Amino acid sequence: MARTKQSSPELKVASSDGEPVKPEKDRKFVEALSRGLDVLRAFSQGPVILGNQDIARITGLPKPTVSRMTYTLTKLGYLSYNTQLEKYQLSSGVLALGYAYVSNLKVRQLAKPYMDEFARQTSMSVGLTCRDRLHMIYVENRLPPEASLLRMDIGLKLPMATTSAGRAYYCAISDKARLVIDDAMAVKYSDAWPEKKESLDQAMKDYKEHGFCLSIGEWDRNINSAGVPIHLQDGTIMALTCAAPSYLVPAEKLRGSIAHQLAMLAGDIESLGV
Repeated sequence: MARTKQSSPELKVASSDGEPVKPEKDRKFVEALSRGLDVLRAFSQGPVILGNQDIARITGLPKPTVSRMTYTLTKLGYLSYNTQLEKYQLSSGVLALGYAYVSNLKVRQLAKPYMDEFARQTSMSVGLTCRDRLHMIYVENRLPPEASLLRMDIGLKLPMATTSAGRAYYCAISDKARLVIDDAMAVKYSDAWPEKKESLDQAMKDYKEHGFCLSIGEWDRNINSAGVPIHLQDGTIMALTCAAPSYLVPAEKLRGSIAHQLAMLAGDIESLGV
């Protein structure tokens, strides 16, 4: 069962260096640590409160292993145990780690005023995202004044294949890294992969021709969005996006002017030397 978990598509693309994760062939890879972190990640894929049996089902790990992991993580302050429900939930130790990452993200702090101005001018939600396996995760979201639509909380995850953020990231990485992601997505989506691959190929054409990617009602049928990559000085690739309900920003307007403005905004942010 553990070997099946090791070959899961999400684990394969966990690394950001473009190399597939192969625990069974990597002597430096600590499998026990990997399993413990997988237990924590299970709480992002289901209800906020999980029992050992729930975690075993989500992770594919044996229940005795899960029991040892949840006990250890509770002792270390990353999980808390609800005695009435006999289940676990994330504790403040996890929050401290996430906050440390977000609060020290220089690009997030420097980009805020630029994102605020773009949101004000376009009346769109503007987001900054980074990759988390086969998803993109929000590290910042700015809204126009007096707007309450499309408020994306920090930490919210979006699928890479169908969102403009994910497509922007996908188009900006190396061919080698893209092939690793393709292989993982093919396993994850199975019969639905050819359709998603066709959309990603179209995103590549749009990016090469126009410098941006679009998602026109593909993640949410009522939402239109554009995305562009941001290249940080340390080699990290993030994605800058703008989104709005389709009745406020139709595809023609997004494609015709706003997406081009977003690409210029990304260039301005990169010029800050982040």
